[in-house]
Amino acid sequence: MPKAYVFTRYGGPEAEALVDVDRPRPGAGEVLVAVRAAGVNPVDWKQRSGYRRPGETGERVFPVVFGNEVSGVVEEPGEGVTGFAVGDEVFGNTVAGGYAEYALLPVAVTAHKPAELSFADAATLPVAAATAYDGVRQLGLPAGATLLVTGAGGGVGAAAVQIARAFGLRVVGVASEAKKDFVESLGAVHVSSGPDLADRVRAAAPDGVDGVYDLVGGEVLAEAATLLTDRTKLITAGASSEAVAELGGARVARARTAAVLDEVARLVVNGDLDPHVTRTFPLERADEALRAVEDGHVRGKIVIEAAA
Repeated sequence: MPKAYVFTRYGGPEAEALVDVDRPRPGAGEVLVAVRAAGVNPVDWKQRSGYRRPGETGERVFPVVFGNEVSGVVEEPGEGVTGFAVGDEVFGNTVAGGYAEYALLPVAVTAHKPAELSFADAATLPVAAATAYDGVRQLGLPAGATLLVTGAGGGVGAAAVQIARAFGLRVVGVASEAKKDFVESLGAVHVSSGPDLADRVRAAAPDGVDGVYDLVGGEVLAEAATLLTDRTKLITAGASSEAVAELGGARVARARTAAVLDEVARLVVNGDLDPHVTRTFPLERADEALRAVEDGHVRGKIVIEAAA
């Protein structure tokens, strides 16, 4: 039977297990994919802890397979599916988990993987890179404007810095001092996180910032907001809608379309976006991959690879 890495109840790492599962069957508008790689994201362990995305309803049925993004090869198209055939190399968001040998993908958020794009890199794009892309587009800053990115050393932050640079923006990236070299390698001006953040940003960007893309929330979001005269240019993927609305900003509005996946893949192929996959783990060591992300000190992206 196929293998999958799951959580059997809400809780901590003790709720996780590698188990045998039935091979999924695609429904209408879905494709069954033999997984080659799965991206690992903070939202994965947060969901194990009981987190729900804004607007998410319904009770989860345990065991729940971890993972929200994969790349792989189409094994079986579901009813009514056009544009995808057996053997196509694809990547996208999952219906119900991706740390597995097989996963279901909805065709609405599934794209063909360019031949120049590795399976590992492709698997990192549907969550972090697509979130970054949606946010930068949402802000709509003109070329030459200055964007402040908090949490610039993480998966979404690193992608946001690079995408903003590709759009002609100047970027100031907030991250720990340990990630200074990494953030600067992405093309951003690094500012250390911590107390008195706003003063350090003003010193780094004496002409001010035109937009804020927050990935941290809390006091960091509140302090970053003070740097803006136009709070409509304040967006977050690190705080609730209510928290950012109190500051005059908004949550990142996710497009969740195949067209966005095509765009971020194009940025990678053109050399404008490097997913920075720093470590890979086999499915049998999915626990180690998840711990690395849950510890919160990862630079770039971690990927789980399934057997071909």
